[in-house]
Amino acid sequence: MTAGALDTDFTRHFRTVMGNFCSGITVISAMEDGAPVGFTCQSFFSVSLDPPLVAFSAAKTSTTFPRIRASATCCVNVLSAEQEPVSRSFARSGGDKWAGIAWHPSAHNRDPIVDGALAWVECSIRAEFDAGDHVIVLCDVLDVGCEARETGPLLYFRGRYGVLAESRPAESGRPVRSRRRPHGGELPRTP
Repeated sequence: MTAGALDTDFTRHFRTVMGNFCSGITVISAMEDGAPVGFTCQSFFSVSLDPPLVAFSAAKTSTTFPRIRASATCCVNVLSAEQEPVSRSFARSGGDKWAGIAWHPSAHNRDPIVDGALAWVECSIRAEFDAGDHVIVLCDVLDVGCEARETGPLLYFRGRYGVLAESRPAESGRPVRSRRRPHGGELPRTP
């Protein structure tokens, strides 16, 4: 067996093993020259509460991420169980990913919040770290919000989309929104 064949076998096995980790699905969005851009991302996570930081990874081969990088801001949209078509639209390369996708601008950066998303995190890009065939993007959180809905998140497990068997609405059943003040304090939650 050649080293290349071994690498291919290991890579396939590694992908299969890692597919056993269930993850949520997000769309990372931004504005470029007045037009929305975005891509599907399942590698998103919270990093720190103080200061509030999140991170996601983007493939180095992505043609969309450099456009988001150039804007220096982005919005992470956590997709709901009903949004598999949205995920598929943003996962493809080329074409108009936003065709038929309703959205509204975020409060600070005016980046796209996908209508129907369970939650969103408005960010400014702080740093990037090389990570093999991806970059890890560290972001400062500027604003967050979620919708109180009966639906759960869109999930990805073993190469397939899935949903939770049972879902509960967020918090008290009302939309929840909090903002960080420029000096780092937090505004009270509003209904």
